[in-house]
Amino acid sequence: MTLSTELDCQACGACCSYSSEWPRFSTESEEDLDLLPVHFVAADQFGMRCDGERCSALSGTVGSDVSCMVYDIRPDVCRACLPGDDACLMARTAHGLM
Repeated sequence: MTLSTELDCQACGACCSYSSEWPRFSTESEEDLDLLPVHFVAADQFGMRCDGERCSALSGTVGSDVSCMVYDIRPDVCRACLPGDDACLMARTAHGLM
């Protein structure tokens, strides 16, 4: 079994609660961004709104049971973070999940 198959994103959430600078919009089209509920978008409209370091679209308890309330329409930066990649492992380490 590889590391990426051992990591369960719905039992983690570290990448979504690691840095308020991480969930920045970069490659999304205006049409894609318009799909996001406005209360999840930062006031500067350059990324997802965060409560501290945690994305406001993340529900649940980090390291236990989480889900993304905009999963199907999440931004590209969120789609780019994959289980076991460098960003994932860095966030998991910061949360004491490694």
